[in-house]
Amino acid sequence: MSSTQPDVDRTLAYPEPPASPLWHRRGPKARPLTPAQQRRNRELLDLAQRSPRPRSPRSTKTLTEAR
Repeated sequence: MSSTQPDVDRTLAYPEPPASPLWHRRGPKARPLTPAQQRRNRELLDLAQRSPRPRSPRSTKTLTEAR
């Protein structure tokens, strides 16, 4: 082999553990969102991504300095 890259074994060193039973949902399936709910979620997501993050309300002074 003339490549400069060493051969890499793509298998995992250890097998992946089984999924937790808590990850599996039992019971009735969730209701799908209505088109109005989907539109509202898209609008809120768009607004959240466009607006700047709020500044931290906490002052830079420590509690002992504020007293």
